[in-house]
Amino acid sequence: MARALIHMPPSARRGEVIEIRALIGHPMETGYRVGADGKPLPRDIIRRFTCRYNGEQVFAGELHQAISANPYIAFFTVATESGTLEFSWEGDNGFAHTEKMNLTVSAA
Repeated sequence: MARALIHMPPSARRGEVIEIRALIGHPMETGYRVGADGKPLPRDIIRRFTCRYNGEQVFAGELHQAISANPYIAFFTVATESGTLEFSWEGDNGFAHTEKMNLTVSAA
């Protein structure tokens, strides 16, 4: 099972721009390297990252073989209302991981 680290403020003022940083532990094997036996190592990458804020997608990205192991993604969004941010990673070999974080929004 993957281990995700998410850094974001637990609270913000309505309309405030917040930074969100997400890192997930994953080897990201490209499929181009060969193992000790001389055979190609099978590809195993995270292909997609999505962040939803109260069910609405606010950020998404497609990842490819050129991304390093343990991919780190940083982005910004606007705090509009209190709720849940859901972070999802999908990849090869049926890999899927989801984390949720709460955000409390106060009046401006």
